[in-house]
Amino acid sequence: MKSKASAVWQGGLKDGKGTVSAASGVLANVPYSFATRFEGQHGTNPEELIAAAHAGCFAMALSAQLGEAGITAKNIASSATVALEKTDGGFAVTSSHLEVTVTAPGADRAKVETATNNAKAGCPISKLLNTTITLDAKYEL
Repeated sequence: MKSKASAVWQGGLKDGKGTVSAASGVLANVPYSFATRFEGQHGTNPEELIAAAHAGCFAMALSAQLGEAGITAKNIASSATVALEKTDGGFAVTSSHLEVTVTAPGADRAKVETATNNAKAGCPISKLLNTTITLDAKYEL
């Protein structure tokens, strides 16, 4: 399986603007700029898109890991916060912090915790990111 997305940028770094699109059409010419990335202006940025990808990938991986343990969660709510920071080598994504709440009434806590940690390490986006990945988990069992 392959996924494709594209970006177009026009102008200089600070005064320019760009759009990002996905081949699926779910993103179509979504605008982004220096201000949306670095100055808190409303709009998306590459790190937000990475965070969305990480949260979604992690939730699916956790569902698979729970399934292997014989558990079907009623609900998995995940989020990711990606940090972009200036380092000695320039700007870099320095971390992705996952948060998850798993609702699986009657499930064995140890199995759910194992599945959660396996998903954190094993989801394809976690494997892609060359950064520190941390996790806070809550369980409603």
